[in-house]
Amino acid sequence: MSITPREPLTPTARIAIALEVFLAIGALGGGAALLLGPRGEILPLPVSALAGSPFADYSVPGAILFIVIGLGPLAAAVLTWRRHRLAPLLACATGGALIIWLAVEIAIVGYSNKPPLQALYLALGVVIVLVGVRWLRQTRSPSPGPA
Repeated sequence: MSITPREPLTPTARIAIALEVFLAIGALGGGAALLLGPRGEILPLPVSALAGSPFADYSVPGAILFIVIGLGPLAAAVLTWRRHRLAPLLACATGGALIIWLAVEIAIVGYSNKPPLQALYLALGVVIVLVGVRWLRQTRSPSPGPA
């Protein structure tokens, strides 16, 4: 049985993995805290902030955070590590999902700048999208041929 050597990860792929894993760690922790304490028992979030939303407590947002914003980027990072051809597109999707998550969060509970986590994670989403777009351009650009 022979093992085929893989090409090394590009710098852009390494950046994507780092950003996706960073996002996943925060989202898995936050999502788990919301699932385990859906009425603000772990994270000091008032349930009253959900007034007018379709949610009675933070269990559904916690599940979405854990699965989509936590496990999703982790899966994208694994596929990048495995050199999957869809990895650049998944990086774009990861950043886009984070931006959508934050837009919905701000629409439902409002913007909070203490601490400025919403702004930081929004910036992270934009950076992940930009990394994905750059990576897509790199993979689609024709390689220079002989002169």
